[in-house]
Amino acid sequence: MIFITAKFPVKPEHADRWPEISRAFTEATRAEPGCLWFDWSRSLDDANEYVLVEAFRDGDAGAAHVGSAHFQQAQRDLPQYLSETPKIVSQTVDQDGWSELGELAVE
Repeated sequence: MIFITAKFPVKPEHADRWPEISRAFTEATRAEPGCLWFDWSRSLDDANEYVLVEAFRDGDAGAAHVGSAHFQQAQRDLPQYLSETPKIVSQTVDQDGWSELGELAVE
């Protein structure tokens, strides 16, 4: 799977509305057949930063995502709400979902 984490620095005046601003993109991405998850969280250290954790089945699914109409629309729409270019880590990993964190196992 392709596992991606990205940090989105949102302009302060738009930070509280970011879930609504990004909603159409989020919903369309989650509906893609190759999307395993696409989850936003707000940083505890910076209220203007949102962290996106996403995963796609494989390279073909990732390419379909980047080539989709909703991705291209997001490229046009979302930058106006950002204070700088998002940072990303993208890796192909040899698994197809979440594993348990054994060091904090719940009995």
